[in-house]
Amino acid sequence: MTQDSDLFGAIPSTKPTDRLFFALFPSDEAIRKIVKTSQQLRDEHGLTGKSLSSDRLHVTLHHVGDSAGGLPNGLVETAQDVASTIAMPAFDVTFDRAMSFAGSPRNKPFVLRGNETTQDGLASLMVFQKAFYLAMCRAGLQGPRANAKFAPHVTLMYDSHGVTEQAVEPIRWTAHDFVLVHSLIGQTKHIHLG
Repeated sequence: MTQDSDLFGAIPSTKPTDRLFFALFPSDEAIRKIVKTSQQLRDEHGLTGKSLSSDRLHVTLHHVGDSAGGLPNGLVETAQDVASTIAMPAFDVTFDRAMSFAGSPRNKPFVLRGNETTQDGLASLMVFQKAFYLAMCRAGLQGPRANAKFAPHVTLMYDSHGVTEQAVEPIRWTAHDFVLVHSLIGQTKHIHLG
């Protein structure tokens, strides 16, 4: 099977260059605590991966999709329209554990996690994300990862060394809003769209 070329004879890339997702971002105080905790854990476990910059620390709520060569026409507007129908009072989130997720041998996500069933943990976030997910699905914005179980976390870094789950000093903030993010894949750049 051959690919169609553009007007200039170039074959367009099918490798994703753009990602669209909704996220919660920590408060400034929580960011300071996350950065401090990340540095302490990095030193404690001899991790060598680069910590994510403070402006990229977030909890992904819903992955809308990836595309090559820019975001598809109308996708941002559709996502924003659906998101505008979702409302919930502000709620607290608490992350009190750190661990590595399974990943490729040299690229294991090292993350913060929390208790998903308690009100002083992430229970309200779980309720909000479920409502968010259902609204997005009704609009056809499932994204390729929509069937995966929601596992709320804040990624601190990627590393070749895996770390088993351990308790950390709780990091809390109140979630007041969520953000639509355009990520430029491979460029470590997030653009907040609203």
